[in-house]
Amino acid sequence: MGDKPRPKLPAGKKPGVIDGFTTYVKLVARLLTDRRVNLLLKLLPIGSLLYLFIPDIVPGPIDDALLMWLGTTLFVELCPEDVVKEHREALTSVVEGEWREVEDETPELE
Repeated sequence: MGDKPRPKLPAGKKPGVIDGFTTYVKLVARLLTDRRVNLLLKLLPIGSLLYLFIPDIVPGPIDDALLMWLGTTLFVELCPEDVVKEHREALTSVVEGEWREVEDETPELE
């Protein structure tokens, strides 16, 4: 471990595909547990998830993925804007700071 500072993302740089997907899944999960979101609205992502367990009319994973995307996208878009913004900011906020190594100052036992 050298004296190199920890690399930071440049300002305005967006996360990668995997990071963006996991953040989106976390956003949907947080909105599902938020009491300010209408209960009937929560049926959209839950219903699209249940569709995965229903026998398919059209074979293949494309229709399943499309329905999951559509259900979750409609859910996020129809949720109250201020609630979505609050959860999005909580998920994407970064604590700024400097990386430094701390020496172990505990006395050695003999």
